[in-house]
Amino acid sequence: MPTAARLVAGILLAILGWVLSDIVRPLMPEGTAFGWFNYVNAFIGLCVGWSVIGSRVGRGFVASINNGVTGTAVLILWCLFVHSCYEMFRLAMRNRYDGPMEALTSIFLIGSEFGIMIATPTFFGVAVAGALVVGIAADAAGKRWR
Repeated sequence: MPTAARLVAGILLAILGWVLSDIVRPLMPEGTAFGWFNYVNAFIGLCVGWSVIGSRVGRGFVASINNGVTGTAVLILWCLFVHSCYEMFRLAMRNRYDGPMEALTSIFLIGSEFGIMIATPTFFGVAVAGALVVGIAADAAGKRWR
């Protein structure tokens, strides 16, 4: 059911996804074509904020911080998974894999490589700060607009 808390959580997590995408861009190898990178991450943020954070508001201040951190962690994991799948598909179309199982297992290898590339203090600092803001704002919206 649509609520103000779900909308606020979705919009704020979409903004956080966009900001984190801009932080990730310089960390990737030179010459990387990003295309719809920011838009995909913002859409994932909207969906995760709506479903994960927005559904759990109204349980108190500490729970709102936990919800923000959980939602941001889910956002990062989903974004890594989606972009790893895209990269695997791109490589599979160039016949880089011997079979389907090798392609499927490479999703996790590619995701771990991407995770290592983005693991910087700046990225995690912005992610934690954004998680706090998103969780507290969604809880405040849930209390204010019922």
